Amino acid sequence: MLEVMKELMKSKDTCVLATVSGNEPHCSLMSYAVDEDCREIYMMTLRNTRKYENLMANPAVSLLVDTRGQDSPENRPRTKALTVTGRFERIESEEEQERIRNRLLERHPHLKAFAESPETEFFRIRAKSFQLLDGITDASFVSLD
Repeated sequence: MLEVMKELMKSKDTCVLATVSGNEPHCSLMSYAVDEDCREIYMMTLRNTRKYENLMANPAVSLLVDTRGQDSPENRPRTKALTVTGRFERIESEEEQERIRNRLLERHPHLKAFAESPETEFFRIRAKSFQLLDGITDASFVSLD
């Protein structure tokens, strides 16, 4: 089942990122790229956002990657939804930032100007678990710890 989960992560390139500060959750639509093993998810954001403030205050996150956009109405009962639980990590080294920038721009060349902004922060989510819901009732969970 883990390979099915990884394939979904690799086949998509946008997700919903859920962050929290205090008792207030916040969701953001994000572009992403992954490493070969799907244990690292790479993203970028502007530093002056609520999302970034939340990430700095609380590194626990959840991501949702799903197939609802490709499913016709009659196939919606078979929609797949993958929840990734993970932790935010800042990227300190310039070499690592450049590697992640390049990985993101391979998947999202339309974000070049955004990636080149001096206000953009590159970061990674280190995945801790995957939970795949395939349809309404078929669920699978994999811990990556």
